[in-house]
Amino acid sequence: MFFHFILLVVSLMGFLRGVFDCDENCAEKPVFSPSRLVLMFGDPSSTTCTVCEKCTNEFGFENSVGNNTVNGTTITWQAGSVTEWDLPLMCYYEDVQQNDTQCCTRLLVTVYKPPENVSIRFVDHTGPMYEGRQYTLQCTVQDVAPVENLTVTFYREHTILGQLQSNKTTRKPVAEIFPLNITLSKEDDGLQYWCEAKLELGPGGPQSPPVVKSQNITATVYYKPRLVRPPPPYQITITEGESLLLDCSSVGNPSPSYTWTGPSDTPSPSGNNSMLFFKSATPADGGNYTCSVSNHLATLTMTSTVVVKDRMLPSTRLPSTTTQATTTASSKSTSSILIHRFIMCCMLLFSALV
Repeated sequence: MFFHFILLVVSLMGFLRGVFDCDENCAEKPVFSPSRLVLMFGDPSSTTCTVCEKCTNEFGFENSVGNNTVNGTTITWQAGSVTEWDLPLMCYYEDVQQNDTQCCTRLLVTVYKPPENVSIRFVDHTGPMYEGRQYTLQCTVQDVAPVENLTVTFYREHTILGQLQSNKTTRKPVAEIFPLNITLSKEDDGLQYWCEAKLELGPGGPQSPPVVKSQNITATVYYKPRLVRPPPPYQITITEGESLLLDCSSVGNPSPSYTWTGPSDTPSPSGNNSMLFFKSATPADGGNYTCSVSNHLATLTMTSTVVVKDRMLPSTRLPSTTTQATTTASSKSTSSILIHRFIMCCMLLFSALV
């Protein structure tokens, strides 16, 4: 009895050694259809294997789950529910021309599971962030397989920031963390970030690869005040009576406050008024005006010198009475000369007669 048991063990060992040490480079290998299996964990599956057409020797199909059906030299494998992550499927036959070696083909099988959950966050940070600083976005993918086929994409609104893949090769579901470093600017304030996990299963996989998206998170970015428009000129010259607007409107986060200072005898607004308006300027309004824009990050200062010129008066003429007086005086002077000449002529005539 013991001797028969030893023979059975030796026979089984020889058979298994032949199967698992089979030649996968033989001339006429068994052919699987389809040539690759991609299936979701728990789903049913099937495949067929055809060994050499004239095979009369031993052939078979090695599998850990499911059932085999033989029809001539074709073997059909079926499983109602695949619940193994590493599923070995191998079709073989004995090649009598090669000293009864095993000729075999192993079927490539990918058992996958879409991510259970995908989430995103900023690592070790809550609340507002600051312009110009680097932060780490972290996308966490839960319970996915195989992770080596996973691609994680980071987005800012609809712009791709980067794509990452795992270097793990385990077939069972795992949780994987993907970090991405980014540097924030003021343009990022109020924008939304998110990530998605996609299983790229290649040929034989689902026509639409499994994709799971994270929630959206909004970035609040603090930044220094910046002018909305170009700063006013350093010196502004206007004419008395003209209007003038000084504007230092700015953006910033937190929202900036404004403080104006001007000539001591000119009232200046304060608080959150970003504009200073002169409806009808006078020479007294001239001087230096400074606008200070502040939040807790920085203060921005602009100074303009306002020059108000006197209004130009039109050229004047003498009053008409003055002109008439001058004409009258001139007429009187001419009459006196004529009378004087007449008297002189009379005196000379009288002297000649005597």
